Amino acid sequence: MITTIIALACITFATRYLFLAKRLPFTIGPKFQRFLSFSAPCVLTAIWVPIVFIQNGELTTSITHPYIIAAIVAILLALRFKNLYITTFGSLAVFFVFF
Repeated sequence: MITTIIALACITFATRYLFLAKRLPFTIGPKFQRFLSFSAPCVLTAIWVPIVFIQNGELTTSITHPYIIAAIVAILLALRFKNLYITTFGSLAVFFVFF
């Protein structure tokens, strides 16, 4: 198991190093940079959607569900303050109040 973790860490480092090392004669074009700019929102969406909307293997869309309430509050706080800490701690506080 530790061998797998080390191997995956090496693979992850190598793939990141290719894009970040200034000494390598490798550059990314503007179209590919724009394409890569969409990867973070896609990955984050793939993480939070199942957490918020799927509970015990079933789709939950009730507006009174604590996960959905906290997600809505997080969206509103992010739009209003554009501050990571306010968004995180505010939505966590709301989640713990309703949970």
